[in-house]
Amino acid sequence: MQDFEITVVGGGLAGLIAALALARGGRKVALIAPAAEKADERTTALMDQSIRLLERLGLWDRIAPLAAPLSVMQIIDATNRLLRAPTAQFRAADVELYAFGYNIPNRVLLETLQAGVAAEANTPRLDESVVVLDHSPERVTLTLAGGETIAAAFVIGADGRNSKVRESAGIGARRWSYRQSAVVLNFSHTLPHGNVSTEFHTETGPFTQVPLPGLRSSLVWVVKPEEAERLMALPIEELSREVEARMQSMLGKVTVEPGAQTWPLSSLMADRFGKDRIALVGEAAHAFPPIGAQGLNLSLRDVITLSELLTAAADRPIPADAGNRFNRRRRADIMSRTFGVDLLNRSLLSDFLPTQMVRAAGLHILNSAPPFRNLLMREGLEPGGGFRAIFETLRKEVRR
Repeated sequence: MQDFEITVVGGGLAGLIAALALARGGRKVALIAPAAEKADERTTALMDQSIRLLERLGLWDRIAPLAAPLSVMQIIDATNRLLRAPTAQFRAADVELYAFGYNIPNRVLLETLQAGVAAEANTPRLDESVVVLDHSPERVTLTLAGGETIAAAFVIGADGRNSKVRESAGIGARRWSYRQSAVVLNFSHTLPHGNVSTEFHTETGPFTQVPLPGLRSSLVWVVKPEEAERLMALPIEELSREVEARMQSMLGKVTVEPGAQTWPLSSLMADRFGKDRIALVGEAAHAFPPIGAQGLNLSLRDVITLSELLTAAADRPIPADAGNRFNRRRRADIMSRTFGVDLLNRSLLSDFLPTQMVRAAGLHILNSAPPFRNLLMREGLEPGGGFRAIFETLRKEVRR
């Protein structure tokens, strides 16, 4: 039986980053993950705090040439409803940043992280799945599909929505689905995007264009499942025309690239995010629709918290209640983001007039109150960041 301080179960983006961050923090880590069954053609917008994590891990220089900055993010109400919200625009310069973050192809992230883990002598990878987990106050024992047994002082479940780690720990999860699917694709265009990301709000969900390097962008188009099937069946030329029309030709002529995919939308939130010698990260802990670039950024905040808890004293044994500490620290952030995204998504789908009024009024306030808009931008980048900025400004004023 092999012994490790930490075992990470799951080889997606969250699991790879967790394994690498904890190994770089001085822990002996094993990564258990079978090869992915489906290529991921999506892109991910990583915000400033997540980019700083990649910088600390020495990965950003390899990723940056293939990423596009997000300097402006705007929301356009493209519904045909009686009450329409005004266009809201958020500029990174208003919070003293060049960019809120960067849009990166998931394939680039995955390949870079896999290479980083492979080069880390402290992090062996086992391309198998876990079939049994046994818990004791001293350790967790994992039995792999091939029959091998591994012992770990701490286990991180990054094994997705149907997490074996979560199930073995006796942690339940609330699930809810939406009658929506996301059509995900990349496209080229004839006009420059200017590092501006545009989220059109429609009656079926958001239509979100995010810049890629050059005259290219990625797209997440949320529609009803039957509409997703229709779009996927269209010839590339017709699909390109539909994307351009929905974009209101803001980026000129559109040419959709091969490789479009569809993903059904649903949400999940675990009843708790850590327990004793186990922690859950990524979609094992939380999942929700692709609105506001919150998904992977929330997962990386999971990793940042785990790194703080487990590597601050890497020369000492991992305490038996580390999972409980992680749960307490992550609960407020995860719950507020999950329910916030759910509420915004439902407000787009609702034909209830008072709901539309509240949504329109909220965007109007953001437009007309720059201090409040800046506070919201900082909170979107990093929980507590907006309030810290206010206190820092007040402190400077007092010193004057």
